[in-house]
Amino acid sequence: MSSSRSGPVAGAGVGRHLLIVDDDDRIRELLKEYLAREGYRVTGAAHAAAARRLMELIEFDLVVLDVMMPGESGLELTTWVRGKAQLSRTPVLLLTARGEAADRIDGLSRGADDYMSKPFDPKELSLRIDAILRRTGVKPIMPREIRLGTAMFDLERLELTRDGVPMRLTEAEAQLLKTLALHAHAPVERMDLSPDTADITGRAVDVQVTRLRRKLEADPKNPRYLQTVRGVGYMLAPD
Repeated sequence: MSSSRSGPVAGAGVGRHLLIVDDDDRIRELLKEYLAREGYRVTGAAHAAAARRLMELIEFDLVVLDVMMPGESGLELTTWVRGKAQLSRTPVLLLTARGEAADRIDGLSRGADDYMSKPFDPKELSLRIDAILRRTGVKPIMPREIRLGTAMFDLERLELTRDGVPMRLTEAEAQLLKTLALHAHAPVERMDLSPDTADITGRAVDVQVTRLRRKLEADPKNPRYLQTVRGVGYMLAPD
């Protein structure tokens, strides 16, 4: 698989959350890096069991599945996705080293929306993802403002007010709040909230969240809007 270092397509994947399921760590990380530059938010899973847990917790806009995985295959996982009422309309794109017509027919007959053979060009994959998302639904319109009780956050100006009074935000706090707002009601992994920091523990994010809660919440110790999602990270739940 080839990969270029070209710049991102402005806004191509803004508001879209993808799940990449592949037991090959290299391919999974390369796709996560490339698609993130295209504007997508990307979560990875190394096997079907992990993907099931994630899909039961998080609503994804599209799932990219490797067919040949140890244990449950991508084909079997596609059948499971199509059999779940809350997931049945989630687009699925299959990736595999098996390019025979019979394999493609099998994948499509199980409900996959598209099928790509390895090796592949990440740019083509991105274009196919974009085409699937355009076919299957309208691209979400991002709100300019979100309401959090008596607080209001302007995503364009990165300004927060509470009871009409401006609340001072550091640049890091403003960017963190914007990221959470763009993925409202969906858990965001702790490290995805601080991609440019050298802090691999995520503690800097925890400190910022604590400060934000003091500015947002009526009771910061029992947050209503900026919630902790155990084992994942944080989630913003605006009104």
